[in-house]
Amino acid sequence: MDDCVTVNGAELRLLSLLGHGKGGYSYLAERDGRRVVLKQIHHEPCDYYAFGNKIEAERHDYERLTRAGIRMPRMLDIDMQAERIVKEYVEGPTVFELVRDGFSVEPYLPQVREMAVRARAAGLNIDYFPTNFVVNGGLLYYVDYECNGYMDEWSFENWGVKYWSRTPEFERYLQSLCP
Repeated sequence: MDDCVTVNGAELRLLSLLGHGKGGYSYLAERDGRRVVLKQIHHEPCDYYAFGNKIEAERHDYERLTRAGIRMPRMLDIDMQAERIVKEYVEGPTVFELVRDGFSVEPYLPQVREMAVRARAAGLNIDYFPTNFVVNGGLLYYVDYECNGYMDEWSFENWGVKYWSRTPEFERYLQSLCP
């Protein structure tokens, strides 16, 4: 991949696709010789989630998560018109990759639980699915900016933890990737 895009007039070179979620595509990119993540908002349908203005929601959620003290990559730039966000790149494996590859994520459970406490104190839930967490230098980073009003059914202990080990829920998800 050797595409270039601009964000508020600054050029970024796309290096590879990192992932595709319900809100957009995330790419590893390079800007001024530094690796960053470019998120391009998409408008593809999603059966299980209702969206309003996605780019505005990302900016608002980033601000709420920052106030809540959630460890995450800094937003470096946002282009409201092109619906693009540039954020710090946190290098390392996702919790999903660690679980999939048979590694224990036990050392990171206290960190995600601390994030859950902070989120709940701010009246929020974050998306606890393990693809949204990267480990770097022994620290856990929430690399998505999505958050919603707190609901107990979507808390880490009631929902997220089901995907942080080789549970039946994790195995079903894994099988859905490779039918």
